[in-house]
Amino acid sequence: MKKLATYCGLGLLWWLHWLPLPWLRALGALLGRLLYRFGRERREVALTNLRLCFPALSAVDREQLARRHFVAFAQAVLDRTLGWWAPRGRLERLIRLRGGEHLRSADGRPTILLAPHFVGLDAGGTRMTMEAPVCSVYSNQKNPVLNRLLYAGRMRFNPSQLASRQEGLRKVVKYLKEGYPFYYLPDMDFGPKESIFSPFFGVQAATIPALSRLVRLTGARVVPCITRQVADGYEVELQPAWENFPGASVEADTEFMNRFIESEVLKMPEQYFWLHKRFKTRPAGEQRFYK
Repeated sequence: MKKLATYCGLGLLWWLHWLPLPWLRALGALLGRLLYRFGRERREVALTNLRLCFPALSAVDREQLARRHFVAFAQAVLDRTLGWWAPRGRLERLIRLRGGEHLRSADGRPTILLAPHFVGLDAGGTRMTMEAPVCSVYSNQKNPVLNRLLYAGRMRFNPSQLASRQEGLRKVVKYLKEGYPFYYLPDMDFGPKESIFSPFFGVQAATIPALSRLVRLTGARVVPCITRQVADGYEVELQPAWENFPGASVEADTEFMNRFIESEVLKMPEQYFWLHKRFKTRPAGEQRFYK
């Protein structure tokens, strides 16, 4: 029955990709409002994150921001159907790239595409695979049917390289040295084992220091890849490579990365992934923030 339900659900998603974008976005807005109303646990996570990161905002303003985030998130979820099934020409019109000249370095250095967790990150990843073969890290899904769909979606346009999270950085280093740009999502709490604590909006956050270590190992340059959800699709911006990075230490580099992400969040706060328990792991002796 589970497998049948999965195929039925995927059939519905496949049908959605035929809809004009305004219709798809309207459905996403409705879904987002429903998720905010009935998804109590994730609503509390988002409101907690916003309280920690924006203490100067009133409770009413934080609630309005959370509502806008749920809508943007749900719209991005439905937009994924386009990345899985829409033809290339339509995707090129909907997901527009600026700064494509920064994708490759003139001196042949490896490239890390730093893609913080904004709701458009899947659209940005799709566009990057349309430009060149890239490498990325994935987490295996418990549902094998969904796992195959997600894998196939990342392989539609250029044969990319995927390393499982369980394999660590070893394969990523190999792919970087072979010339694959690495589409890197840096800002999730994966527990204390491989993380260091670094401030994020003034709150100590468990952060994997992989960016600094990868640059030190491979000589790669860091090119920020920021995807903004807009009314008629997505805008992907590749910014110039960071200068003077890495710095004095892994800790300093990780703090620099978090400060950069903060600056991008402030430009479109409703689009950052507030549903994740970003501050779940706490330094010894500190109280937990989530129920």
